[in-house]
Amino acid sequence: MIASSLTVKICGLRTEAAIDVAIAAGADAVGFVIAEGSPRFVDAETARRLIEHTAGRATTVLVTKGLSPEAAASAAYGCGVDVLQVHGFDRPQVERTLELFPRVWRATSVSAANLEGGLDSWGEELLLIDSPRAGSGERWDLGALHEQRPSGPWLLAGGLDPDNVAQAVAQAGPTGVDVSSGVESAPGVKDHALIERFVANARSTSRGSADRAETEPNSGKLSSNDDHHIPVARS
Repeated sequence: MIASSLTVKICGLRTEAAIDVAIAAGADAVGFVIAEGSPRFVDAETARRLIEHTAGRATTVLVTKGLSPEAAASAAYGCGVDVLQVHGFDRPQVERTLELFPRVWRATSVSAANLEGGLDSWGEELLLIDSPRAGSGERWDLGALHEQRPSGPWLLAGGLDPDNVAQAVAQAGPTGVDVSSGVESAPGVKDHALIERFVANARSTSRGSADRAETEPNSGKLSSNDDHHIPVARS
């Protein structure tokens, strides 16, 4: 089954104005990156301010990488975020994080999942499937999802932009989509018009097209499931 309502997450936001545009466009979730080295990096104080500005209008997601489960959970509590998104965690680390924070999203790639035993859930609320280099905006072969499908709700990420997101949703049939570099005018600089176009085009995919994604083989590079819908905060 395909979710009747696609979840849309705009990630790597750094300004109040970009948050307001994303929410007005209809985004369900907004993400803030505290992974050092990312062009979208914000410090903990900035993340807290941006999360406070969101004020329950969308689900807030703190994106972490290179932290221990304890440090990641502490950062999430300190920022007052709804969801903690972890990158690069093995199964014991994910299970430990779930003991510490109530809502956890796990990011991986198909290539990493092949080494980890597949795309089965490890107990996380949601699985995010990205390119092998998370946050790079690199396109990847959606045909790999024909060989293995996630066992729970999942977001499609990696190489998405306003021009290809509708095609990607129809082809892969995800629960939702996640974009960052695909709505930027420069690394770390969000383009408001691109955000608006991305959300509109993501939601334009017909249910019939999504239904076909379950029955037709996936093929080709990203060029341009289930009946879960991710809970979002709305005032």
